[in-house]
Amino acid sequence: MKLKDDKPTRPYEKSSKVPMGIMFVVLCGFSFYLGGIFCSDKNTLVTEEVVKSVESPKKAISTPVQVKSVSFPECSADLQDYTPCTDPKRWMKYGRHRLTFMERHCPPAFDRKECLVPPPNGYKEPIRWPKSKNECWYRNVPYDWINKQKSNQHWLRKEGEKFYFPGGGTMFPNGVSAYVDLMQNLIPGMKDGTVRTAIDTGCGVASWGGDLLDRGILTISLAPRDNHEAQVQFALERGIPAILGIISTQRLPFPSNSFDMAHCSRCLIPWTEFGGIYLLEVNRILRPGGFWVLSGPPVNYENRWRGWNTTVEDQKSDYEKLTDLLTSMCFKLYNKKDDIYVWQKSSDKNCYKNLDTPDTYPPKCDDGTEPDSAWYTPLRPCVVVPDPKNTKLSLKSIAKWPERLHVAPERVNDVRGGSDGAFKHDDSKWKSRVKHYKKLLPALGTNKIRNVMDMNTVYGGFAAALIEDPLWVMNVVSSYAPNTLPVVFDRGLVGTFQDWCEAFSTYPRTYDLLHVDGLFTTESHRCEMKYVLLEMDRILRPNGYAIIRESSYFVDAIATIAKGMKWGCRKEATEYDLETEKVLICQKKLWYSKQSS
Repeated sequence: MKLKDDKPTRPYEKSSKVPMGIMFVVLCGFSFYLGGIFCSDKNTLVTEEVVKSVESPKKAISTPVQVKSVSFPECSADLQDYTPCTDPKRWMKYGRHRLTFMERHCPPAFDRKECLVPPPNGYKEPIRWPKSKNECWYRNVPYDWINKQKSNQHWLRKEGEKFYFPGGGTMFPNGVSAYVDLMQNLIPGMKDGTVRTAIDTGCGVASWGGDLLDRGILTISLAPRDNHEAQVQFALERGIPAILGIISTQRLPFPSNSFDMAHCSRCLIPWTEFGGIYLLEVNRILRPGGFWVLSGPPVNYENRWRGWNTTVEDQKSDYEKLTDLLTSMCFKLYNKKDDIYVWQKSSDKNCYKNLDTPDTYPPKCDDGTEPDSAWYTPLRPCVVVPDPKNTKLSLKSIAKWPERLHVAPERVNDVRGGSDGAFKHDDSKWKSRVKHYKKLLPALGTNKIRNVMDMNTVYGGFAAALIEDPLWVMNVVSSYAPNTLPVVFDRGLVGTFQDWCEAFSTYPRTYDLLHVDGLFTTESHRCEMKYVLLEMDRILRPNGYAIIRESSYFVDAIATIAKGMKWGCRKEATEYDLETEKVLICQKKLWYSKQSS
């Protein structure tokens, strides 16, 4: 037996085993006491814990956190659309190569805002779903740039106090429904539940994703923060899933082999440049057997080149480069008609084996590249190959929708502690919890709540229990938690990675309901409670709700801070009336900035 310094133990130490053990216990107890004294100010930036004389460490741990009452000021009126980690005011600090400045760049701790983001002057409670898909209040998203610049393409039009969304687009002048009808004819799997999840890169105002909702396909619409267009803000105001993002130098915040379909309608992403690195990222997040749909340059170049400020030779060259790249990545042209071309990602293991050939480009990613690592992970010019041990990962092997919602995915076994039994238990647990939540919050399940976020999900059980209601759920998995997001996608739901010590990639006022299950307990050692709650206030719509399920240790402190944010909260029992856990039902009040009155 050796100690850490590799020195052998001395013979006499064996005989002193009992006294040394007693001394160890005494020293540990004393150090715990000292630690309580010297470390009690750990969270003084967030809360001031009421220090009481304690009789034992056990009693200290069970004493709830107490905070002083606080009142947060209003942010200035020019911050009404503040997106901290994608702030145009800070773009000049970052490089323009590959539009790096549009990626996430969160402000340093000393520059964090400790104020409440105001709504625009004249803000109204959003129009309810499904009417909201086709119209929204102008004052809620008061931007005319798209209306003026895209008027000939019928993205939207302004009439009186409202914006209307006729469903037009650059590549679908006859309307988005006719465009998707054609796409469905090319991809029969869109009709029978084979295709369930999709991503739209360069989404415009998310008309494509909105139309697919009626067809049982759940789409995340993706677009970067823009000084003028506010595309993602329009999408979420309409009640369509969307997130701020751009394929640039970092991976998108999704696991590998997740989406059943990816789409680009004249999104003008240079797919073949920089070694094809953008298309390699689409390959990473696309499920084997999944479809990549492209309409716009350079497809159908023979008929379309004149409208793209280029030559037919250039367009032909671009198309040939694209097809060569896709072939080398194990994609095959699946179908095409007019302006829509569809490629399918191969499920053939033999094709991927060919990537081992020397001098092949793009090469297969080496074993050191974690395929699901997707939080501030640099893009790499290599092909992420599906793990051969996952035999039920491909689109033809996974259960069709809606059966796949309650089938334990194969990848649940990749999660630490995950199993079919754990999945089924989680599924059952959330059915019971959501039934209880609906008693506490009758608005849940009605058209008063459309955009929902589960801020700390495991397997997406909360979203699955709400699947029959007129809402959609963004399932968020902490970048520090076990990676369960592949399971969420495999069951036909959508979500993203997130570190809650930072701001989420969305505009203010974009969610009707935020659900929190144990987030503060899990992340209290890293994230300051105050900043997490202020971020929740930023992204929650006025009159929106929060369901906060937390340890009794934190609930009173959360309620106190929430009151300082102009929220009204009440504490309720859990479905099993446990003393160690409580549920806060909160509502954010609608208020207007004094600066704009």
